[in-house]
Amino acid sequence: MAEQSITANKRSNVVLRRTLPALAAVLTVWALVASFIALDVTEYGLVTRFGRVVRVLADPGLHVVAPFDRVVRLDKRTLFFRPAPSEFLTIDKKNLGVDSLVTWRIADPERFLAALATPAAAEQRLSDVILAEIGAVMGQYPAPVLISTDRAKRNYLAVASEVVRRVTDFARTTYGIDVVSVDVRRLYPPELNREHVFERMKAERAKIAKENRSAGEVEAKRIIAEADHEKSRIDSDAAGQAERIKADADAEASRTYAAVFEQDLRFYQFLRTLRAYDKLLDDKTTIFLPADTDALQMLHFDKQAGQVGPSPPAPRELSTGADLLQNKKHEEEEVR
Repeated sequence: MAEQSITANKRSNVVLRRTLPALAAVLTVWALVASFIALDVTEYGLVTRFGRVVRVLADPGLHVVAPFDRVVRLDKRTLFFRPAPSEFLTIDKKNLGVDSLVTWRIADPERFLAALATPAAAEQRLSDVILAEIGAVMGQYPAPVLISTDRAKRNYLAVASEVVRRVTDFARTTYGIDVVSVDVRRLYPPELNREHVFERMKAERAKIAKENRSAGEVEAKRIIAEADHEKSRIDSDAAGQAERIKADADAEASRTYAAVFEQDLRFYQFLRTLRAYDKLLDDKTTIFLPADTDALQMLHFDKQAGQVGPSPPAPRELSTGADLLQNKKHEEEEVR
């Protein structure tokens, strides 16, 4: 029996001598692997030892930690979420629905881990705080200021700024969170009041349109009056200028006629007689005049030989039309 127990002890000692180095090697490899962590640029790394934070890693890269330490990774990027749409009461007792958008990021990873631990819990807490602050700020303004169609009167941006100012200090000290912005994406009346609000907006738009139309009509009348006045002035100037040009042309024509007729008075008398014929005689007029009338003197031509006709009239001071034409022809030949 003693020999059997000694043999068993020897075998167990051999197994231990073979197993212990293998276990040591495995533990060494595990310690080496667990001692190195790679941290991304978008992450914080919180090194905890037995539940207590011993170090905060903010720089990306490879870091060395104790094998038995645990690393909690938190997102370093700017995050956003949309709180649930809610209705709030304004100072004039009107309900308004608010749809908002919140952007935030982790500023103090250690405080964030202690207070919230996860982004989902952070969004839930922030949503409650922000909605409460939105309700408190909106209670200081009347509804027309928040939903007015006039940009000068609309002031919902002040609501967002006031909410951010109130939430930022609280979230930073309590949760380790920076609230970057709170954007009011939509303000809308409840279903019961929506029709009334739309009717009021239509009335305001109709009033603005009427004012614009009235202003446009006044401006149109002013422009038309100015155009008519300018037209009258231009017409008057043009008429005056036309009369001046016509008078100058008549004067020039008179001077030209006078200069020409002074050169040959008989030719002038001949033209005057022809003009008188042109006014007196046409195909529908019959005139009976004595044969010795001055107007008919130029119709008397010398009778050719062998022709039967009236005798030529007695010589007078005025020449006949034939004489004038012959004299004019002779003068032209002499000039040539």
